[in-house]
Amino acid sequence: MKQSKEAYRAYREKAAEYVGSRHTSRRRLRVPVDPDLDPATIPLTHLNVANPQLFKEDLIWPYFKRLREEAPVHYCADSQYGAYWSVTKFDDILAIDADHQTFSSEFATGGVTIQGTPASGEFMPMFIQMDPPRHDEQRAAVAPRFAPTRLAELESVIRERAGAILDGLPRGETFDWVEHVSKDLTGQMLATLLGIAVEERHRLIAWSDILGNPDNPELVASPDIFYNTLADVGEYFIDLWNERADQEPGFDLISMLAHGEGTRDMGPREFVGNLVLLITGGNDTTRNSISGGLLALNQFPEQYNKLRNDPGLVRNMVPEIIRWQTPLAHMARTANRDVEIRGQNIRAGDRVILWYISGNRDPDAIPDPDRFKIDRENARHHLSFGFGIHRCLGNRLAELQLRVLWEEILRRYPVIEVTGEPERVNSCMFHGFTRMPVRIPA
Repeated sequence: MKQSKEAYRAYREKAAEYVGSRHTSRRRLRVPVDPDLDPATIPLTHLNVANPQLFKEDLIWPYFKRLREEAPVHYCADSQYGAYWSVTKFDDILAIDADHQTFSSEFATGGVTIQGTPASGEFMPMFIQMDPPRHDEQRAAVAPRFAPTRLAELESVIRERAGAILDGLPRGETFDWVEHVSKDLTGQMLATLLGIAVEERHRLIAWSDILGNPDNPELVASPDIFYNTLADVGEYFIDLWNERADQEPGFDLISMLAHGEGTRDMGPREFVGNLVLLITGGNDTTRNSISGGLLALNQFPEQYNKLRNDPGLVRNMVPEIIRWQTPLAHMARTANRDVEIRGQNIRAGDRVILWYISGNRDPDAIPDPDRFKIDRENARHHLSFGFGIHRCLGNRLAELQLRVLWEEILRRYPVIEVTGEPERVNSCMFHGFTRMPVRIPA
């Protein structure tokens, strides 16, 4: 079904509502935290682990530890995002993720992030924010692009691009790893998946920053920026959609959406929503694991030595990086019915937050979880990709990019030093970095 750019006028109109207005909702997200405050002294009823500042300042760990030990299913009555339940133990998260009949992902009831509301989903429906059968139909349209045979075809491309990026890095001087490596490699691969020129990756990266962090006032100072970006995405890709709908089916994601049985008749908002999912899912998560892995090796230098002595450990290190970093800190669900978990009564309509980042540090599921161990046994036993019908579609591609990049790093550089404290994203959704200063010894 062909579409017109006029379909995205609604986003421009929505953006115009905010221009010049005294919009204040984002100011509430700036809730300061005291780095010296012991979370054990906060009454449980007042504990709000969704405060983005806790993630930005990397203070979240003792908060989650307390919840796992004292209130693994915890109700927060008031937060920047309204009331919500926190689920922080590995096995509980796994069980809820697998039970999509009881716990819905539908955008109409709030979707899959703590920021979501029924109203917000209207502007950006996507298949990760749908329940079966629509979820299954739309996911099936792009799933073949991530099949093992298709990913194998990408390995040489990733290796060539990773090598070129690494060879172009300065020696003996400090530079930003996030900008020069993490963003660049994932941006190039995202462009290839979408079937657009690699030179367009900077546009994709900028869109990903905005659309993946709508509640981050450092990236999205006002809602008009967010809605104008939605319009930009729709207007840019609609010509490609129409063009590829007239061609034979290809293996780029736009062609697959245009020809897929469950997606070819999508309306414009679903088209944009699924593009946002593919752009942010294919960019933000992997790039933060690329940065997080290098930081972890610097924080645990004995593991870096072990890797240098045995480069074959890269394959096992990759899932350990993804567990350790947990680039997607949470996913949200809405209860379809009343249900009891660990003695807590969750009511139909309640919002339930699955804190993957906490489950991945649960000592009852993962031995010695606060240590980064590149030779960890059963390293794939983690929650970072989710579970059940919504398990991350691009999980193998993420692992492939990390593996190839580290293989190429070890061929070139004995060590890459993190020279200062990284700057972290002001978000309780994406657990990542905006900047990380590093140095390759001359």
